[in-house]
Amino acid sequence: MPVRVDAWVWAVRLAKTRSQATAAVKAGHVRVNDAPAKPAQPVNIGDTVRVRLHGFEKIYRVAALATRRGSASEAALLYEDLTPPPPPKVERPADVIRDRGAGRPTKRDRREIDRLRGRAEEL
Repeated sequence: MPVRVDAWVWAVRLAKTRSQATAAVKAGHVRVNDAPAKPAQPVNIGDTVRVRLHGFEKIYRVAALATRRGSASEAALLYEDLTPPPPPKVERPADVIRDRGAGRPTKRDRREIDRLRGRAEEL
């Protein structure tokens, strides 16, 4: 028996309240099988649900259906997380901090700053 998508999002603890789940679906933050969803749209086992909350998109496959909200361990059994891992963060060199009152950097200081920042020396 299918379950409403807003109730399922609430039951698996992707939204804190049922009204927040309904509002997220109405705002277009939830897609079922790559199609925009409405709050009363049915969700079946095996469907793919994409949820965009707090600036991140997560992809879930429906493993089981629930109409009531249970514990977090019970909620974890209701879905399979298909979200790809985030890309690695790009490391950048630390900012060069000069002592206050040290004046303008000399030509030698500028070369060292450019070397630290990874800039190639230009001829």
